[in-house]
Amino acid sequence: MTTSGDDVRSHPERYRVGRGEQGVLTVQPYKDELLPLWRFRTPDVAQESAMALRAAFDRYLADGDLVGADMARKYLQMGFTRARRYANHPGGRKYDGPVPAGRRGQSGAHGRRELPRGPQDPVKAESARIFKVAWDAVEQVEEYTSWRSAHKRAHG
Repeated sequence: MTTSGDDVRSHPERYRVGRGEQGVLTVQPYKDELLPLWRFRTPDVAQESAMALRAAFDRYLADGDLVGADMARKYLQMGFTRARRYANHPGGRKYDGPVPAGRRGQSGAHGRRELPRGPQDPVKAESARIFKVAWDAVEQVEEYTSWRSAHKRAHG
């Protein structure tokens, strides 16, 4: 993955597609451009956010900035996963206790037990569905998926 502060737009060869949402909060300048668009509090807010992120995806693609398109896809994916977490776990806390020292900023349980799922929050579940539809749609764009596969082969 690129290091924080790198201008990946100027050096797309430094970008690593990675897994899932990896780099979504570090890869610049995309973080600064996309993070303000990302919201999921209510279905209306999620719909507006998903549309704005899809428009950004389309702009990046039209400009030949396929790294930007991948980052927009990651924000759509993160909208789904975070809204889904809040739908399943009141307050969004999935694991019990603090993250162990040395593990901050990393995902996963790290030996902590998963908190019980509460009654599903239908508002957050609908927000998650909205992001999932938008995420699935960008995964069908052949220009993008072909580039992503080629970039992974060439750069990891």
